Amino acid sequence: MFDYDQPYLTRGRAIVLILALIGMGWLILQTMHATPVELSAWRGPMVGAAAQQSASLSSVFQPAGQGLTAGSLRPQGNPLGVANTVMTQGYGVGTHAPAHIWGAVDLAIDGTGNGRADPDATWGHPIYATHSGTVKVSRDTWPAGNHVWIINEQYRTGYAHLQDFAVESGQVVERGQKIGTVGSTGQSSGPHLDYQVWQLQNGQWVNLNPLDFGVFDMVR
Repeated sequence: MFDYDQPYLTRGRAIVLILALIGMGWLILQTMHATPVELSAWRGPMVGAAAQQSASLSSVFQPAGQGLTAGSLRPQGNPLGVANTVMTQGYGVGTHAPAHIWGAVDLAIDGTGNGRADPDATWGHPIYATHSGTVKVSRDTWPAGNHVWIINEQYRTGYAHLQDFAVESGQVVERGQKIGTVGSTGQSSGPHLDYQVWQLQNGQWVNLNPLDFGVFDMVR
């Protein structure tokens, strides 16, 4: 209840109001300058070649135990490691454009056989390193959520929106080693893996299309 003998806007209330307005302005500026995000088109079909190859997809991992050999430095294979992987957003389109900055593919699991992402099957699905390297873990970032880099002297791969981690920063992993599970942390429309591939060229990291690294190789 109000005390009608006292002014409603006291000096103390005015100070609190000014601080609140300053805080709101700061939040608005942060939102305006936020980096683009990678979202999954959950109701859309698979994109491009993935739609034609969904019945016979294969991961292309080499066995663990090879260490940082020349052959294991290059990313290769499906980070979800199963044939019923679907792509919910392709490289260089939507929130993955422009490709040289935000290039990635969004991957999920088709648990029902209808060619579309199934959130129930995707939640908590294992994620595997596609090459050897040193891990850098980032927790609760925005917009990538829980994020893992795997880095070596030639390549680095990024894995975003993880539910949890199976590795820690500074750890050396090999191709095919589990690094975490699929989640929807950060700014995400549903459980999926945002997967990036970068190569060091003339001292600069260059973003490359993950589909050129065997994500959807046909079974032979």
